[in-house]
Amino acid sequence: MKKSWNSAILISAITIVLIAVAAVLVTGHTKIRDVTLVTHDSFVMSKDQIASFDKVTGYNLKLLKAGDAGSLTNRLILTKGAPIADAVFGIDNTFASLATKSGVIDGNLRATDFGDVCFNYDKNWFASHQIPVPQTIMNLADPKYKGLTVVENPKLSSTGLSFLAATVAKFGEGGWQTYWQALKANQVKVDNGWDAAYYTDFSGSSGKGNYPIVLSYSTSPADEVRSNGQSQTGTILDGCFKQTEFVGVIKGAKNPAGAQAVVKYLLSTGFQQTFPGAMYMYPILKGTPIPNSWSKYATLPTDTFGDTLDFATNRKAWLDAWSSIFA
Repeated sequence: MKKSWNSAILISAITIVLIAVAAVLVTGHTKIRDVTLVTHDSFVMSKDQIASFDKVTGYNLKLLKAGDAGSLTNRLILTKGAPIADAVFGIDNTFASLATKSGVIDGNLRATDFGDVCFNYDKNWFASHQIPVPQTIMNLADPKYKGLTVVENPKLSSTGLSFLAATVAKFGEGGWQTYWQALKANQVKVDNGWDAAYYTDFSGSSGKGNYPIVLSYSTSPADEVRSNGQSQTGTILDGCFKQTEFVGVIKGAKNPAGAQAVVKYLLSTGFQQTFPGAMYMYPILKGTPIPNSWSKYATLPTDTFGDTLDFATNRKAWLDAWSSIFA
């Protein structure tokens, strides 16, 4: 009887432990709490949004910025064996094939937003210098506009690679190199990334730089409306590229479940509504409200170039040819 009694106690104890373990699993107390999202430098997520994500999902979101989209993608590739984050936002359609081919993405990248990469110009600068505003990207190679344009390095920047692809599509495989040679001869400046080009070197932004023409977005003028109700900048609606940005789970993530929660959150109605105001990009979710001012200051180009090209096959050849011009 004593032996049977002891066995019953042991069985009961084991049962209690199993029930406790099951309860922990059901309530999620054993899940990894921290989840890290690595992004490009232009990503914006407010403290309130982070707090909302944490409250709704039960995770603790951490943000890590890693340069422009090109630098971001390259960093993920270099750290493939030891991922620096669980999810990634900001790889675009110029670098998406490189990321997937390199095996750094678990599953598929999901489109979150889009915008048109176009040149912007400083209206005040051109008015004060009494020089006509350039109408096409061919004008940028005209001696009249010598030393006035700043672009981004296509080897490091998604906007830079977007424009490079646009020139390939617009001028053809036999003509785009000639165009870039003309830009170089006309003293175009090449910055590593969009932030430096737009916020430091461009004269029409907060940087008050020395270059009145910058490679940016068709939506950027909506962010340069002054106290008089007018935008200081305009867009050259020629040679533009339709850029799409993505979010995805990083292969080998420490917290893949948390990464999936991040993907779901960035595609939610609530967060999609923030893209126009915070990042000046169009949300991918149809029916999401767009600011009224965009109809006046965020003019869409009639045509775009290069966004359907095969980047996976041609990227290296394009960049090698471009590098030989700017060597």
